[in-house]
Amino acid sequence: MHNNLYIIFSSPFFMAKVLARIKLKNKNFEIHVDLDEALKVKSGKGDIMSALDIPKIFSDLKKGQSSSDSDLKDCFGTSDAYEIAKIIITKGEVQKTQEFREEEREAKIKQVLQLIIRNAVDQFNHPYTEDRLKRAIHEVHFNFDNRPADQQMTDLVEALKKVIPIKIEVKRIKLVIPAQYTGGVYALLKDYKESEDWLANGSLQAILNIPAGMQIEFYDKLNKLTHGAIHSEDLPNKS
Repeated sequence: MHNNLYIIFSSPFFMAKVLARIKLKNKNFEIHVDLDEALKVKSGKGDIMSALDIPKIFSDLKKGQSSSDSDLKDCFGTSDAYEIAKIIITKGEVQKTQEFREEEREAKIKQVLQLIIRNAVDQFNHPYTEDRLKRAIHEVHFNFDNRPADQQMTDLVEALKKVIPIKIEVKRIKLVIPAQYTGGVYALLKDYKESEDWLANGSLQAILNIPAGMQIEFYDKLNKLTHGAIHSEDLPNKS
């Protein structure tokens, strides 16, 4: 019995088509997907029927080797291509084109730059322009990565201090978070935490230093996680 051979055409006039794959029980499972729609599915927002370019599961897509129904049912509990494709996309790896990775990197750099423009000042408390920051970044040879922009901002500012006078304006606050919400918000606090104290009733009291330009966004996230059930107090900055 011969396997069907699927030929994949690549063209700049079409949406990017890429491979998504997962390995389960020492078996490879691969699908051909639309990159943009697959990434939407991975984030929980896309349509799997639009994402899956070929409604078939392969053990080796390049060779056109299909996975057997027995392997599919053994590893996924079904042989339905769309159900399996959703699992592969959400739990496996979606390959990205070089062009997409470069666009992602440029978007990340822009995010970090905008955060610095909103939060950093020079020795005269004046904000920096994007052009000046770009020149300074080039001087320090800073390497951007995949971390969230706010985490990279701190590292970048420390690097930039070698070539320009720059500091992050921060707001110092004290939060008291009820016990039932501490598990959900702890990860949100960790990058800004100066100190923490666990109170007798299980609540968490924490002192944080939040970049001034991120305070509204931070409180929005915090209120969504706690339904507004927090007590906050502004504190004077340390001299």
